[in-house]
Amino acid sequence: MSHSAYIHHKIFRSMHRKFRKILIFVKTATMKNEAFKDKVVVVTGGAQGIGHCIAQEFEKNGARVYIIDKQEGPHYVGDISRREVLEAFTRHVVSREGHIDILVNNALPIMKGLDECTWDDFQYAMSVGVTAPFYLTKLMAPHFAQGASIVNISSSRDRMSQPQTESYTAAKGGIAALTHALAVSLAGKARVNSISPGWIDTAYTVYEGPDATQQPAGRVGNPLDIAHMVMFLCSEKAGFITGENICIDGGMTRQMIYHGDNGWALG
Repeated sequence: MSHSAYIHHKIFRSMHRKFRKILIFVKTATMKNEAFKDKVVVVTGGAQGIGHCIAQEFEKNGARVYIIDKQEGPHYVGDISRREVLEAFTRHVVSREGHIDILVNNALPIMKGLDECTWDDFQYAMSVGVTAPFYLTKLMAPHFAQGASIVNISSSRDRMSQPQTESYTAAKGGIAALTHALAVSLAGKARVNSISPGWIDTAYTVYEGPDATQQPAGRVGNPLDIAHMVMFLCSEKAGFITGENICIDGGMTRQMIYHGDNGWALG
């Protein structure tokens, strides 16, 4: 082989390797964007915050997403504390799709405490946070596709509390317990898991100082931290996971805090 031919051969091989890398990259990116292609996804409370992020991530990955929220917008508008709203919404989805692949119960219950929370306030929190996820699952269960998945959004407050948060804390504790009950009842039909977020800043604020350093993970969370776990739990990679709760809180609930210990002190 002449020197010139050798050089051309080397250039060709180099270009071929680069081209293969580009093809692999494009193929991987395409596969990622189609990971949930044509899957029918339902997200409650999806107009803003964590729910909106979850809905967007599914849409980016090829899913057809149905949102219900009491906030006005280009989605199904309704108060999920009302039985007739849940029934009408289920008919809305099923009439268009015929089946449901993924249900994300994310809607936010109100947070009121012992001093201000009325009977009606507490009942409303339970209706949004526990009754609605139960009843929506019941309504949609006959229409779940093979390999269906449910993710319930709880909170790290299902295991720890601040004063005057009884309505919210009770609702989040309820949905965490509902998760493992549904997982057993729906065995063979759908996997059911829950996520307990800690401090999640829905404005994606980057905190510095004590707000960040108090967290073992070194930062405050954002909605993508939750959305990514939802996507994993609904994927085939999580096919052996059901009835579980996963706490995503930067390690805060695992951290022991005592006055005068490891730099912690009461102000």
